[in-house]
Amino acid sequence: MCSNNQEEIQTARRNPQKEDVPQGLKENLAKICIEARKKEYSEMLKRGEEALKLSGELEKAFASNNSLSADDRKKLERLEKIVKKIRSDLGGDDDGLQVETDENDSPLSMSKAFDVLKENTIKLVDELKKTTRYSISAAAIQSSNLLLKVVKFLRFGK
Repeated sequence: MCSNNQEEIQTARRNPQKEDVPQGLKENLAKICIEARKKEYSEMLKRGEEALKLSGELEKAFASNNSLSADDRKKLERLEKIVKKIRSDLGGDDDGLQVETDENDSPLSMSKAFDVLKENTIKLVDELKKTTRYSISAAAIQSSNLLLKVVKFLRFGK
């Protein structure tokens, strides 16, 4: 629905006999696009806050029980879905690339994995807050990939 100027120029070149779109209609479409982008950005920030909340809850649950309940596993799955959606909204994907981490960054135990999960979720939310709805943050994409790696470790032990 929201097109960029390049697409409009190419369409105009292919269809020269087509009448110009009225200026009022163009303005209304631009307003709709701006509102849609604002809403998408706001929803992405809300997902980031939800991810932060879930990671905190998971860390506390593991610290008190030293294991994950069925509800905690559902929260972990929800966290994974949220982080994947954030990464997708940022324009990133895994492309089969491995996240580059130091040996010290790789989770060796469940307790360390939850610490890394919470720490990197905070980092992701901070990166999301630094971005605008018009920008793509490579750091946020990298943080989301690292979070997904930690979630995979917590879910499957890999």
